Amino acid sequence: MIAKSWVAARKMFYRARGYYADALNGLPLRLDPYHSKFWRKACSGQWEPETFAVLDAHLDRDHDYLDIGAWIGPTVLYGAAKARRVYCFEPDPVAFRHLAWNLELNQVQNVSAFSVALSQGVGLARMASFGGEAGDSMTSLLNDGEHGSDVVTLGWEDFASSADLSRVSLVKMDIEGAEFDVLPSLIPWLKEHRPALYLSTHAPFLDADTRRQRMQELADSLSFYDTCLEDNGRASGFDTLTQERALTQFPTFLFRTSP
Repeated sequence: MIAKSWVAARKMFYRARGYYADALNGLPLRLDPYHSKFWRKACSGQWEPETFAVLDAHLDRDHDYLDIGAWIGPTVLYGAAKARRVYCFEPDPVAFRHLAWNLELNQVQNVSAFSVALSQGVGLARMASFGGEAGDSMTSLLNDGEHGSDVVTLGWEDFASSADLSRVSLVKMDIEGAEFDVLPSLIPWLKEHRPALYLSTHAPFLDADTRRQRMQELADSLSFYDTCLEDNGRASGFDTLTQERALTQFPTFLFRTSP
């Protein structure tokens, strides 16, 4: 009981102060107080250390970073400290509000954040969270539940033709299953520029009888990359996209071209 009271008091303090202060993979930050539980986990090194390793390896002040599926901004904030410029997309209005707050708290000036969903073109789409709560990092265009919201969509070509993306060295895509429809539109650009691609896959959100086929299609479309590395560091090769872990869990794969 005392422990619960202490946790509640701590949350109230952070919210009254207006931020939670900690260091994300060594980077001191002020962070929105409504996600203090997540920020404590991330700042203690318990949240995706492999992701920060990828950001460290592929970002520098001469290159740009594209983050598709930014959520409340852990990878955006860290990427902004590493890269020349960051472009990011987060269509969930609740998550985007906290993303913008975190950017403001840290006076980040080199991030262009867009509250739109990359999709097949300009329009409106319904999206909701597989977790049942807006802003919880599981919002997807594959779920149009009643608890969701309408969001503006933008086609990749519409964006790419308006922005100078020639210096992008890393693309991170984590869009809760929409990658199967969105990624194909990026393939010509990826083939031309060959940035590293850090792709989170969500095969369990698909019908069981189509998962292997859709994952194989991803593997085939990305075969122009030299290497495919699984996030747990235990396996490599494009065949990992159709193995049991990829079909039943939510692994992330790093695709890159040798120098």
